[in-house]
Amino acid sequence: MKRSILFLGLLLSLVLPGRAQESQLGAEFRMEGERFRSECGSFKPIGCGQVLFTDHPLHIAAGSLAPQNGVGFGGAFVSHWTPNESWRFNFDMDTVATLNGSWRAGAYLTAALARHHQLVVLPGGSSAAASASVDVQEVPVFRAYAQATSLNKIGFFGLGPDSSDTSRTYYGMRQTITGINGVWPLSNKLHLSLYGEANGRFVDLRITPAVGRFVASAPVSSNEPAFAQFGQGIRLRPSFAGGYVRLNYFGTFQEYIAAGDSQLSFQRFTIDLAHEFPLYRTTRTFWPVDSNGPNDCSAGTSQKTCPSVSRNREGSFGLRLMMAESIVPSGHVVPFYFQPTLGGSDINGNATLPSYQDYRFRAPNTVLVRASFEHSLYGPVGVIGMVDEGKVATRRSDLTLNHLLHSYSAGLTLRAGGFPMISLLFSWGGHEGMHTSARISDSLLGGSSRPSLY
Repeated sequence: MKRSILFLGLLLSLVLPGRAQESQLGAEFRMEGERFRSECGSFKPIGCGQVLFTDHPLHIAAGSLAPQNGVGFGGAFVSHWTPNESWRFNFDMDTVATLNGSWRAGAYLTAALARHHQLVVLPGGSSAAASASVDVQEVPVFRAYAQATSLNKIGFFGLGPDSSDTSRTYYGMRQTITGINGVWPLSNKLHLSLYGEANGRFVDLRITPAVGRFVASAPVSSNEPAFAQFGQGIRLRPSFAGGYVRLNYFGTFQEYIAAGDSQLSFQRFTIDLAHEFPLYRTTRTFWPVDSNGPNDCSAGTSQKTCPSVSRNREGSFGLRLMMAESIVPSGHVVPFYFQPTLGGSDINGNATLPSYQDYRFRAPNTVLVRASFEHSLYGPVGVIGMVDEGKVATRRSDLTLNHLLHSYSAGLTLRAGGFPMISLLFSWGGHEGMHTSARISDSLLGGSSRPSLY
């Protein structure tokens, strides 16, 4: 860690090309070097941390990989290019590694078409004098990406709701995802958008001997096929009652097509209905920003700087329903590594029934209902509480809201400017004891989400 900081500081200090002939990238390096000397040379902890972990073109990349694989550290490169008034291009790439040998590397290109942008005044700001902030309406966004993730330790308990907590074993997996996706707004008033994606997924499994006894129930081959994965969806993000009711609805239909004459092809329907009820007009919404990459926390399509640390009083209640159903042709199966999980955190790092062990329940069909509360405590530090109810099912007909498992959680969050969000949860209430989890988000606060691993 110390070596990374010294290397970054030395690089930023040395990159000082002539201003009269410098390129845009050269100017960005020069200005970051100036910010580094200003904030870190005079030892301003918050300002120095923002330069080291969120600034561009270079910053330290940090974030948790999948549960059981640790926190990764590495470097990230971010660049912006605005060729005209209509387009803004963001390019970022990163690579991180953990102590157990797991790693992730990716490159992400984002193009935002801002020709139809419109500025509106919304509640917000960090002072009484600045009681309003400017928000850019949603614009068409197109993304291309290539991401490889290697995980050495993924928990596996078997399939379905009746798996035993004592049958845990582990496997390893490397998955490479290359693809494109896009969001096209239809209505700025309702924040209604269409979504589409096309991905290639290439999986290499590292199965331990202990997993062999599950082969019959979780099909595994020595040579997993490549998958072409397509998706279409619709997103709705309106707000009502002066911003005190905010909705984030997202539904997608995906097709997973295995290469060759394979019985591993299937389809999946996913719905995510999130409701947020802010307690104050200054409460921010922390949804991912389409026009940014995962290493970019720029505030909107016209700004290149990350938001500063807020000391506003913030708080909200939330209600959320998430459901995934797999449509499997006769004679086909859903590969176990593409099946969603509930319990602890899933392979993407999302907490679900967190009182149980990570990856505890795995099946092609899942449902989760959540009630949550979060409130600022002191500056960027906040408290959070959650109640989860959920279940998994091997058959779609068994995916009902009866006999749900439950979990209760309380903990702390840290949302500081554009830094990755840090959370610490203490969870209880299931039938298998308590579970404590800590996570650093794999994207900057205000960045976009990474491609899902399932």
